[in-house]
Amino acid sequence: MEMSSKTGVSKIAPAEGRLAVLTPGMGAVATTFFAGVEAIRKGVAKPIGSYTQMGQIRLGKRTENRHRAVGDLVPLAALEQLVFGGWDVFPENAYESARHARVLDQALLESLKEPLSRITPMPAVFDREFVRRLDGPNRKRGRNKRDLAEQLRQDIRDFKLEHSCARAVMVWCASTEVYTPPGEVHRSLKAFEQGLLENDPTISPSQIYTYAALRERVPYANGSPNVSVEMPCMQELSREMATPISGSDFKTGQTLLKTVIAPGLRNRQLGVAGWYSTNILGNRDGEVLDDPGSFKSKEVSKSGVLGDILSGDRYPDLYSDIHHVVRINYYPPRGDNKEGWDNIDIFGWLGYPMQIKVNFLCRDSILAAPIVLDLALFMDLAGRAGMRGIQEWLSFYFKAPLAQPGLRPEHDLSVQLLKLENTLRFFAREELINHLGLTYYGVDEAAEVA
Repeated sequence: MEMSSKTGVSKIAPAEGRLAVLTPGMGAVATTFFAGVEAIRKGVAKPIGSYTQMGQIRLGKRTENRHRAVGDLVPLAALEQLVFGGWDVFPENAYESARHARVLDQALLESLKEPLSRITPMPAVFDREFVRRLDGPNRKRGRNKRDLAEQLRQDIRDFKLEHSCARAVMVWCASTEVYTPPGEVHRSLKAFEQGLLENDPTISPSQIYTYAALRERVPYANGSPNVSVEMPCMQELSREMATPISGSDFKTGQTLLKTVIAPGLRNRQLGVAGWYSTNILGNRDGEVLDDPGSFKSKEVSKSGVLGDILSGDRYPDLYSDIHHVVRINYYPPRGDNKEGWDNIDIFGWLGYPMQIKVNFLCRDSILAAPIVLDLALFMDLAGRAGMRGIQEWLSFYFKAPLAQPGLRPEHDLSVQLLKLENTLRFFAREELINHLGLTYYGVDEAAEVA
């Protein structure tokens, strides 16, 4: 990455030409994202929930009263430049898939029928050993997993050529796979590529997509708890190909609230004895998570948040013995309208017990769709800025954010936003903000430095 003599990136390639946004999975999340962007482009909706489209960022000191829209501060691709594509085991186009998902108002969906009907899924790389509750006919066949990866690479090249796209990004929007921790085949790129040739059974479809994207220098964001970008081999490949990666697992409903509430309790030094979280969900994601193997992936992703935020090792009197329970129940009548309940048993001064109860009735795909948009635009920006490897500044969007080996990931939502905003200031060669504030209260420069 080229650096300036002061701060910031000296040269970010302009966002010229079309940007292909490719999604493994064209179910509820992806089609809600496609439809939302189409509706915004038609002027019939606003991009609510999207930081790239509606966020503003402060620049300089508070006394300057300078704020800029995110899209005016850094050179993001415009919505008009986006072209959508993806893969799915079901052959229905995006309009048909969105009708099946039943997330969007029918009248709105009908008004978007023409552009959505043109988005048809490419045959997917799929293995029922990793997603046991789904199956479909629109699948790739190959001699081995290396052949499947090469087919995906060809899909990327063909899509960019057919739609005259200058660049591409990939955001995983498909189902949660059975939990498979990294093994020997994932420890190095050489071992992984040999494993592709030998059809290693621990190499999952999501890992094949990640490999194909990075080999094509396509920035990749993992929107699921699947183990893909977390592996040493993929991080090695992302550095070798000078391509950014980010993940993992979109931070949408219940975990979003945890990353707001838990830091507040810790910052006030209030103890937590237990945190019981349960969800009911009736869409295809809920059906997949009804399988214990897939639920394990989600449980790992959702459960790690509290441990990292509350830090029982640093605050043993407050958080060393938390009873943290996570449940997800498939309940078909609810569809995409997920309901999350949290019961939080806390204790305060002199050990007196108290409780917090949260009931979040949310629309899972409505919360996820703007995250897909923001990640697509920010990952493209990172690629044009010459960034490579883990993009920790995008932790704001993930339940289980990536960090360099040896570093604890940051889960506090407010701190994550500070990291995101300072990275954008860095890109724009603006002064970074630490919110110290001493200059407003008569503290001289020498005392400030001290």
